[in-house]
Order: sequence, then structure tokens, then C-alpha cells
Amino acid sequence: MKSEDTPFEGGPLDGRVLPVLLGPTGHPPKVYRVPVPAGDGGPPALLVYRRVQAATSSRLGLHQGWKYEYDPTGRAGKLKWPWSKPDPAPDPAPDTAPDATPDGKPEDPHG
Repeated sequence: MKSEDTPFEGGPLDGRVLPVLLGPTGHPPKVYRVPVPAGDGGPPALLVYRRVQAATSSRLGLHQGWKYEYDPTGRAGKLKWPWSKPDPAPDPAPDTAPDATPDGKPEDPHG
């Protein structure tokens, strides 16, 4: 298998250059996951790095390699297909202020 020395930016691996195996297309993986063992024997932490373009040539704007940037959210990501459901949005905070009328019904002025 071929590998390519790829720089890492941000996070605990900032400034390191590690050999990363290339896929069948000759590119490194889009997401690089690094398991880090916990010191207390607990479950290992997972560092997530995303592949970005390292540089472009000045004259023609051609691609010149890859680098990995740290993703602090830690979401490993999954494939997005056009027919997949979107990720659920976080629920907004419920309104805790009491209403003037029960069940949020409008007041009847003619009572």
C-alpha cells in the first residue's frame, strides 16, 4: 500500500506529519480518526481530523496536496445521500413563562 506524509493542524497532533495510507484513488481518507487511550482505563477518546486542501499553485491554481484539520466537535460524520433524512435540529428551549389563559387560547372579551 502507498502512503503519503500528511501534516496535521490543530488539536493534540498540531504540527506533526504522519504517514497516511492512500486509498484506491490515490487520496488519503476524508476523515481521519485517531483513538487515544484513556489514562484511567476508561473508554478511549476519539480525535477527528478532516481532510482539506493544503495549497494551490500560484500560476494555475492547481491542487498541491492535502492536510488534516482538527474537528473539535468530534463528529465522525456519515455518508449523506440525497434521499436521506436531514439531521434532527436541536429542540428550542421550551417557553417557561406562564400564559394569561390556559392552553394558550385567546381570551374571550364577551365572557
